[in-house]
Amino acid sequence: MKLSRPITVLCMAVFLTGLTGCATSQQHQSASEYIDDTVITTKVKAALFDTHDLSSSGIHVETYHGQVLLSGFVPSASQIQRAIDVVKKVEGVKNVKSSLQVN
Repeated sequence: MKLSRPITVLCMAVFLTGLTGCATSQQHQSASEYIDDTVITTKVKAALFDTHDLSSSGIHVETYHGQVLLSGFVPSASQIQRAIDVVKKVEGVKNVKSSLQVN
């Protein structure tokens, strides 16, 4: 009976250590980083919307650590490049990745 308590404590310690070992911090964002990315996303959406020769209604924008991902559909291949060029000029954008497709 005296041995069961230390064994239980040891098992709990091993279990908790295993849980923390499985946690990843690569996807963690601080509040200020999240706000920065939200601001960048808003600026990118505004820049795309304000570009009159670009059909931006089908473009979805996501930002993570200044990396912008464009996805969705546009009417032509030239509009894909136009969207990328517009986004690259937005302050705070570090990189642009496009998954845009021609509709």
